[in-house]
Amino acid sequence: MRRLLSQFKQLLKDRYGLTGTIIFAFMVAIALLAPYLPIPDPNDISAKAFLPPSPKHPLGTDHLGRDLLSRIIWGARTSLAVGIIAAGISALVGIMLGALAGYFGGIVDDVISRIIEIFLMMPTFFLVLFIVAVFGSNMAYIMIVIGLTTWPTTARITRAQVLSVREMTFVEAARAVGAGSRRILFKHVLPNAIHPAIANMVLLIGQAIMIEAALSYLGLGDPNFPSWGRIIYEGQPYILTAWWIPLFPGIALVLTVLSVNFIGDAFLRVMTPRFKTL
Repeated sequence: MRRLLSQFKQLLKDRYGLTGTIIFAFMVAIALLAPYLPIPDPNDISAKAFLPPSPKHPLGTDHLGRDLLSRIIWGARTSLAVGIIAAGISALVGIMLGALAGYFGGIVDDVISRIIEIFLMMPTFFLVLFIVAVFGSNMAYIMIVIGLTTWPTTARITRAQVLSVREMTFVEAARAVGAGSRRILFKHVLPNAIHPAIANMVLLIGQAIMIEAALSYLGLGDPNFPSWGRIIYEGQPYILTAWWIPLFPGIALVLTVLSVNFIGDAFLRVMTPRFKTL
């Protein structure tokens, strides 16, 4: 924990890490405060349709008269929830399977590695698209499906790190004093091998947000929740006459994913100084 806190402080000294952290923290803040902000209900259709940005409606209204700023803020709750929870599920599965494969080796490593290869051969988005199309587009289900289809990269990273750490002197010393495999793996090996996987988990947040936005754009998102992808889809037919409808949620989506990538890359540079560039 102290090491992670120290690395986070170093991350804030990286200009890209600091920029990404500020943008992402702002997005998280407005998402959490959405119910308390002085904005209209995102489904309120009492206003006139296609109103351009104005003091009353800072980002304009959509084709049904709904306030676009309100829908984008509430859409942030959807996108960030999907991104963070799906990335958490993906990281948990990937870290555990990668750690088991790297530490025990042998048949365990062979089986897990073959499973990883099978998942890596299949395009993630099309796999998610197929599963959601067949089994439904409930928001909780979307989070789980994305999480259970994006873990192989984390597993490979963790496996490689564990293979390296398990041969170190302090691990051999733990074996020599009679420590069990579970204690060695979870107390000595994994804490020293998990940091690149954490950086990858941050990047997975952006990937999950993009997948959810793409699903919503294709009409496979949960219709009960505002989504940036759905707002862009609904505004696409009016891009020449009401440009603000697809533009502003697109900007929010790009900024959020870009901020996550900045944080993930900066975190990787902090943890592995050899990757730093001029």
